[in-house]
Amino acid sequence: MVASLAVVSSESSQAQAQRRPGASLTRWSLIAAVVAVALIALGVVLALNGGSHEHGDSGTSVVNAAAKARAARAGHDTKAPADAASNGGSSHPGAASATSSRPSTAAKVGALPPASAGRQSPAQGRAGRTNVAEVADPEEANSFPAPAGVHHKAAAAPAQASEQAVAQGAPSDAEVKRELEQMHAVERTAKQAQQQRLKPVAGGNSVGGNGTIPIPPNVPEAVQRVIAGANAIANFPYVFGGGHASFVDNAYDCSGSVSYALAAAGLLSTPETSGELESWGAPGPGRYITIEAAAGHVYMYVDGIMYNTAGRSGVYASRWQVKPVDNSGYVTRHWPGL
Repeated sequence: MVASLAVVSSESSQAQAQRRPGASLTRWSLIAAVVAVALIALGVVLALNGGSHEHGDSGTSVVNAAAKARAARAGHDTKAPADAASNGGSSHPGAASATSSRPSTAAKVGALPPASAGRQSPAQGRAGRTNVAEVADPEEANSFPAPAGVHHKAAAAPAQASEQAVAQGAPSDAEVKRELEQMHAVERTAKQAQQQRLKPVAGGNSVGGNGTIPIPPNVPEAVQRVIAGANAIANFPYVFGGGHASFVDNAYDCSGSVSYALAAAGLLSTPETSGELESWGAPGPGRYITIEAAAGHVYMYVDGIMYNTAGRSGVYASRWQVKPVDNSGYVTRHWPGL
């Protein structure tokens, strides 16, 4: 019995011994596989960490470059924080862009047209000036004042008078400036010839013909319009105070005549007295237009020819006169640029 048990135990041990090596091999294979996988994973992690440290700056640069590229494509989004700070802390991108595109109050109030750049407007010319009442004209007796029974048709508005006389398409100021250097000699020659053609009418210094003078084509348009306005009322009667209640009148005194001509070019917005014209424009003579003003009388020179109510040759004689006069005692004024 004992011997039988021993035999059985011996056979069982042999069977287990035969099965154990295979089981041990399987377990060690699994352990080895797990360890291998762990080592591979650790190697990958170390490789990634080493690469990130080695190339950290370039990676950041690439990211930043990509971010900037996206911001550039998005428009002004990268400016939104600064714009938001300047607009009371708003972080909405649209708020900043809307504010930046809105015109300022200063741009909307008091802005002058491009055409007025570098020149005074009529309103500017009158700024800060005290109104001066019209006083007796010391030259009235030499201006052939119209008798009470004389009636003359009313003049057109100054702007209409200049529009009718100055043809459309006249050279602009800019075009004239470009040609002035080449035209100086021609201007002098033409002016001398014109002065020779202007002959006074008997009884005074008024020019003959229909009392007007030609409008030169090679002067600024403003000067052309002043001449056109002056021509429109050149032979109107003289009446003290004429042309002051309105530009449209049937008789004009000295300051009414000058005011009408200047208004034809937009250089005056309302009729002014002789005393008020003492502060018109800027001090000194002009190249094309020069006003000589005093308390009771005013006249002007336009392109070298005098326009004056005193010294005319008759009631309907021209205000354009051949001979200049002594300007002593008068305030000399001109319009800037003219």
